[in-house]
Amino acid sequence: MLWNFDIEFKIYRGEKENKMKFMVAWKIPPGCYKAAVERFLNTGAPNPTGVKTIGRWHAPGSSSGWHVVEGDAAGVAELEAVWGDLLELQITPVIEDSEAATSLAKVYRK
Repeated sequence: MLWNFDIEFKIYRGEKENKMKFMVAWKIPPGCYKAAVERFLNTGAPNPTGVKTIGRWHAPGSSSGWHVVEGDAAGVAELEAVWGDLLELQITPVIEDSEAATSLAKVYRK
C-alpha cells in the first residue's frame, strides 16, 4: 500500500472529528485474481464501521479499479488491512473542486 501524503488526517475541533474523502486505487496482482474475486463475491466488500462508499468502479477486462470512500484515517487503514493480502492499494486523500478553489483563492487572490 502507498500513502501519497505526509499529513495528519484526524483533525479535531472540540469533540467533533472531520471526515475526509480518499481515492483507493486497487489492482489485483497475478496469482491473486481468483481469491480476490471469491472474497468480493462472498462478502460484497463491506466497509469498516465509519467508512462510507461514495462510489466504486471496476475497469472491465482488467484487474483494477477505484473506490472513493469517506471516513477517518483509522477506518481507511482497516479497509487496507482487510484487502492488503490480495490487492495492491494506493490510497490518496482527495478534496472536491469547491474545497480546492477555496484554498487556491487564498493563495492566488490576495
